[in-house]
Amino acid sequence: MKDNSQTLSCVMIPVSRRQLILPNVSIAEVVDYASTDAGVGAPDWLAGRLEWRGLNLPVISYDAANGGTLTVPGENRGRIIVLNTISDSSEKLRFIALITQGIPSQVRINEDQIKPLDGEKGPADLMQIDVDGEAAWIPDLDYLESLANESLV
Repeated sequence: MKDNSQTLSCVMIPVSRRQLILPNVSIAEVVDYASTDAGVGAPDWLAGRLEWRGLNLPVISYDAANGGTLTVPGENRGRIIVLNTISDSSEKLRFIALITQGIPSQVRINEDQIKPLDGEKGPADLMQIDVDGEAAWIPDLDYLESLANESLV
């Protein structure tokens, strides 16, 4: 009998109050935490800026974008995930960056492993799912990109 199940390579991303999950293809690179100060008058969710491959990317705190507080990772703990953008505005902003609160980990999942959960959603959450008994959140990338675009004005 032939197995028709397909697996998707994903990354589990630890943030302060939850764990995010994204497909590998959405991630351009994971770098050590290094960010400049956001400056006076910056939005609460803007943790700073990242110089990356000749670009100056807005660094987003997922927690703050989701109604929580900005949490900067401790020394040697955090990373910054550089994400490919998906919206029509990608010509202007091809990448955004998110702070993590630990080291992201690889996971391979298939449809049978994912079960939608009913959890309280914040503005940056698209959906909560159960992945083999572990809760994970799919972030709303359109929302995060809209925030990043605001920081370019």
